[in-house]
Amino acid sequence: MTAPTKSMQNLIIDVPGIQVGQAHEAGLASGVTAILCAQPNVASCVVHGGAPGGRDTGLLEPEMTVPGVDAVVLSGGSAFGLDAAGGVMAWLAEAGIGLNAGAAVVPIVAQAICFDLLNGGNKHWGRKPPYWDLGFQAAVVASDGRFELGTVGGGYGATTATLKGGLGSASAVTSSGIRVGAIVVVNAIGTATVGRGPHFWAAPVEVGTEFGGLGLPATFTKADLALHTKGGGPPSTTIALVATDAMLTKAEAKRLAQMADDGLARAIRPAHAPMDGDTVFAVATQRQPNRAGAAGLTEIGLAAADCLARAIARGVYEATALPFPGALPAWRDRFAGQVGTR
Repeated sequence: MTAPTKSMQNLIIDVPGIQVGQAHEAGLASGVTAILCAQPNVASCVVHGGAPGGRDTGLLEPEMTVPGVDAVVLSGGSAFGLDAAGGVMAWLAEAGIGLNAGAAVVPIVAQAICFDLLNGGNKHWGRKPPYWDLGFQAAVVASDGRFELGTVGGGYGATTATLKGGLGSASAVTSSGIRVGAIVVVNAIGTATVGRGPHFWAAPVEVGTEFGGLGLPATFTKADLALHTKGGGPPSTTIALVATDAMLTKAEAKRLAQMADDGLARAIRPAHAPMDGDTVFAVATQRQPNRAGAAGLTEIGLAAADCLARAIARGVYEATALPFPGALPAWRDRFAGQVGTR
């Protein structure tokens, strides 16, 4: 695997056929990220958290009929956030994008949500949660090319056990020129950093100084390796999508999601806990043949795992704290003076 080339942005949109739109409300302290996927594609997912929240993830199993998706949504709002897919579907349907079923067009939109209901934002929305509208807004702006990291979109209200979470992304190129990227909402019950310090668990795969360049600590103490979780163990979720421009089957996309999920476990401690909803989607946009077969898929999967680990660290590194009493600090609030030169 190689780092992104100079012509790439180190974002999932470096994979041809992928567009990302984001919408959030500051007072709500929550938001939506919509990833629009060009046709044709194949898609699958894995769900390894003990308390997931998702929509149409069952369609993505290899034995199911629908091969791919028109969009994947990563949203805050817990179960209320599942409305966001409806907004994305509405925008896609207006654009004539979806499964043609006679006179009807039905967009295929999969989704995963994270729990951000206790972060200090105003969640008293009455009868209608705002996520349908946020989903529609995110789809509208997906084609404008803007892409921010940190406290934005589905990661706006995200937190970890010790620091503000957020939205992250990263990309890479395999030795055969296949592009791979990841996007993630980091709302972990555990930590993305070692103990109470600035070092990221994902440090071994960092490219340059994309999340501080500090590497790993010289030694690990018992305190570093102790269990650090959100108080009371509220529901928490890291939700992600990895994408490649390789030509894959749906079963291979499933394997890609499984391998990419290893990156989540390398970047967050602990992962896949009973109250996590950890979910990873995989989309292959079918632009380049995977001529190396199983060996090629193995390299793509490793690149996806590394990209996801890097994206998790970047989401925390780029985040800004929420402006509420008792809100968790951002990484830069505590450690900005320790950025390295790696």
